[in-house]
Amino acid sequence: MKSEIQINNSADCCQIDIEGTIGIPEEWQFDDPDARVATYERFRDALRRIAEIEAPEVVVNIRSTGGDVNDALLILDALRQLPARIVTRCYGYTASAATIIAQAASEGAREISENALYLIHNSICSTEGNAAEIASEIELLHQTDARIAAVYAARSGRPAGEFEALMSENNGNGRWLSPEEAIAAGLADRVIEPARADGSSLAKNIARGWKRLLAELGMKPDLQPVADRNILHTEAELRELHRRSAIVAEETRRRITPTRVLPCEDPSYGETIRSANERAYAEDARCFRK
Repeated sequence: MKSEIQINNSADCCQIDIEGTIGIPEEWQFDDPDARVATYERFRDALRRIAEIEAPEVVVNIRSTGGDVNDALLILDALRQLPARIVTRCYGYTASAATIIAQAASEGAREISENALYLIHNSICSTEGNAAEIASEIELLHQTDARIAAVYAARSGRPAGEFEALMSENNGNGRWLSPEEAIAAGLADRVIEPARADGSSLAKNIARGWKRLLAELGMKPDLQPVADRNILHTEAELRELHRRSAIVAEETRRRITPTRVLPCEDPSYGETIRSANERAYAEDARCFRK
């Protein structure tokens, strides 16, 4: 899965969505430069745009099972350099390198969804070579594990050894933690409910989009919302929409009304229905008359 970093700016808060794999394996990075979505180079450009907004708060939504430790550490440092208050919110399966980015939050601002699962584990790699080369990679893995444990320890105030032990469980594969267990381990600060859509925020975002578009076209934006006004339509347009809706509703009602048949139009109207015996007696009487 390719990683995606989306940035939605607003005047009071900047939202950053980090999804998929953190970074791209080094052997893939030069095949298709446009595919380098989550590398530090692209993320640094995104941070430049954030700095121009001067938002007092940055919310980082994390939906990722991990990826490249190097990219995660670089993103961690980049977020920590921002002057804004940083909030990290973990959703779904948050694991491995993604948990490193989650530590970039300001004090008490590491949030985790009540439906999420959290995993830290020993670092892994794939390598080949002679004994000396493989031994060198093993030493690098040990140093990486120590560095990651130190990041966790610095935020929790607990000894790094506690996190090294947790990462080493299940032969280094770690253990999936519930939100409550993640908080108890010092990896998160509080549990949050799943995000719900905010209609007022949506309306504000639409209005800001129109203002930006009109400004780019050289037109003076005049879309200040007023009481009892739909920001997408004028009052006259709303009246016309209501009128048309009433006409369509009436036409629909007429189409679905059952067809009425008058008695005189029914060919069977007035015809006497006789029993089988009555029909037999009538047939016998007709034969006798003959």
